Amino acid sequence: MTRTASFLAALLLASAAQAQVLEDTPPELEGVGITEHLDTQLPLDLSFLDENGRSVRLGDFFTAGRPVIVNLVYFNCPMLCNVVMDGFVEGLRGVDWVAGKEFEIVTVSIDPHDTPASALVKRDAMVKKLGRLEAARGWHFLTGEEANIRRLADAIGFQYRYSEEKKEYMHAAAIYIATPEGKLSRYLYGVQFEPATMRLSLVEASDGKIGSTVDQILLFCFAYDHKAGRYGPVAMRIMQLGAALSVIVLGVCLGAAWLAESRRRRHLSMGARS
Repeated sequence: MTRTASFLAALLLASAAQAQVLEDTPPELEGVGITEHLDTQLPLDLSFLDENGRSVRLGDFFTAGRPVIVNLVYFNCPMLCNVVMDGFVEGLRGVDWVAGKEFEIVTVSIDPHDTPASALVKRDAMVKKLGRLEAARGWHFLTGEEANIRRLADAIGFQYRYSEEKKEYMHAAAIYIATPEGKLSRYLYGVQFEPATMRLSLVEASDGKIGSTVDQILLFCFAYDHKAGRYGPVAMRIMQLGAALSVIVLGVCLGAAWLAESRRRRHLSMGARS
């Protein structure tokens, strides 16, 4: 199978991952895929090296109130990782928040041969492509030992393998949203990520600690559609919200009418006394 064919097969695998079923899997993609482990606690005790060569724990990037976007790639990937990262950056451009302020990003290499030096090169390239240099403080590129990489991948449900024939890693395409406590909240598949879906996923993972009132209303009226891979309207919730707004508007109108009537009666009463 050619490299382009491998890439297309990986995309098909990513598309089918939501259903966790793929028929007629190409032989070289056996044992490759994603099994959702929603609400699973990530192993925050895992040790890695960051892009500056410092020893860090995965838990160092999980702080109160900030959800975390996790993605697993490798820095010398010839094709799919680059497409995923480019799509991820494009989606981030549409989110008016900055990594390191409202949320964190943790990109972990699945290749134990990747080094902090290659991680730094990749980090700088992605931040430059994003066009927000301040995001460098909140986008962390980690490398580590095979055992720790596997533990993280297993916790996420990310199955990958190295092809000796192709001399590259075979894997699917997705990013993962985690809560500030390190629990998996949402899986977003593919190589393109809608800004609105990313934003609402982060708001949902933060339990409302980030985002505006509008975001909270949208989350009330919209629920994540696994088949479509995005948030869609929930008719019952919209009806409930509409009914609540109607009651509020009616209450305001009745209150205004009551105040007007009270003023009119006081005015008539004062006129009668005089």
